[in-house]
Amino acid sequence: MTAGDQPAASAATSAESERQRALIAALWTADAQQAARDLPCVDGPLPVARGLAAYRANAGAHAARALEGACPTVQALIGSDDFRRLAREHWMQALPTSGDLAEWGGALGAGLEAHPALLEWPYLGDCARLDWAVHQCERAADAVFDAGSISRLGDTDPRHLHLELRPGTAVLRSRWPVVLIHDAHRQADTESALAAVSEALAQGVGEIALVARSGAGSGWRAQVHRIDAATALWTERLLAGDSLSAALGAVDAAADADRDIAFDLGTWLATALREGWLTEIRVCSD
Repeated sequence: MTAGDQPAASAATSAESERQRALIAALWTADAQQAARDLPCVDGPLPVARGLAAYRANAGAHAARALEGACPTVQALIGSDDFRRLAREHWMQALPTSGDLAEWGGALGAGLEAHPALLEWPYLGDCARLDWAVHQCERAADAVFDAGSISRLGDTDPRHLHLELRPGTAVLRSRWPVVLIHDAHRQADTESALAAVSEALAQGVGEIALVARSGAGSGWRAQVHRIDAATALWTERLLAGDSLSAALGAVDAAADADRDIAFDLGTWLATALREGWLTEIRVCSD
């Protein structure tokens, strides 16, 4: 693409985004006939109205398929039939804003927590958030670690270094054993795993999850790791864009305030390199 082509491409992208927004608005407006007239289409309002009606009729199936792929743990917890009903409800309460349904579902956690029929299972919201973090991580751009950048740790001021994590990396703090629940539905011995989940719930165990793609043979699949508070804070500071020095300072300050927090950079770095969490150790000017 030449420089002269870029404005045209940008305009085409903008027009397509506007078309998708108009379509989504038309699908759920109260006046279907008016929506069909307002929606730009060469076929005329009558065929458009019929198409909108057919799409609305199938909305529940679209919602269920979209969320089944994104939130398998929640589906396993509540059962397929109830999950489909909840997906239809959520579709109407949190309409998609994009034509790509793989981008829809991020608000499910909040929806589950607010659902009056699910108050007995308050951990479902965080289970949905963890599922969504995995889904987003697996959709993130791929990246390869710049092995040569590791030398910067020895020759550059830590105030001017950023440790770049793989795209899609996320941290989820929960007062529920979300990693245990996630793993329980992916093990062969489900009965024993679910018994461990029940015990953890009874004891009020909370967990912090790290979601990351690994460069150690997992391909595009995201991995869910149980991490401690120090590693969580460290990762959050890196994701926020802190320099190496600032991130270490934040962890040290937390350790001073809480003796249960301890962090060793060398141990973390060895794990990060082994698991493939890093993409680059970058020199920054600030």
